[in-house]
Amino acid sequence: MREVHVFDFDGTITSRDTLFAFLLYSSNWLRVAFEMLRVSPRIVGMKLGLCDNGNTKERLLGRFVAGQSADGFKQKCAAFAASNAHLLRPKAVERIRELLRQRCQVIVVTASPTFWVTPMIALLCQGKSDTITVIGTELEVKDGLLTGRFASPNCYGSEKVRRLEALLPDRGDLTITAYGDSRGDKEMLSYADKAIFKPFR
Repeated sequence: MREVHVFDFDGTITSRDTLFAFLLYSSNWLRVAFEMLRVSPRIVGMKLGLCDNGNTKERLLGRFVAGQSADGFKQKCAAFAASNAHLLRPKAVERIRELLRQRCQVIVVTASPTFWVTPMIALLCQGKSDTITVIGTELEVKDGLLTGRFASPNCYGSEKVRRLEALLPDRGDLTITAYGDSRGDKEMLSYADKAIFKPFR
């Protein structure tokens, strides 16, 4: 049996939510507070289960990224990663590096955009980002510009399992261990053979 280890990113590998960390890095707290206020009815609705998590996040992030050059945004995300390596939990880094040394397959499944998750994971595995598969929410790019919309469903809840099933069609040959810390990981943790909740705190 081949061992596969599947990690949530925000709150599991990192010590805080990277969406808001990125917004504060790329803008300023006044604008972030203003835009949060504008979407606050949706945020409340999301917490009450009345609004879709993905649509709420898309609206918020879209206000900051729409119209930006995709290449320029990638550079900004790489700079964000380099400036925020301290957000990576040391115990998570140690565990993932140990698994890589053991030649286990490691997958990161996250609701955050891959634009900034991938360079942060590259830091974790010391530049060898091809040794870890990153599955996340994809941002739409048209004519080299970000539209502010998602190009894929928000990678949250059952979507995490759907994306894993597409990547790992031969489930019978695998032993899957999942690591998560929130409601968005519930389905992924249930899907795994072994579930570890809040493992690095």
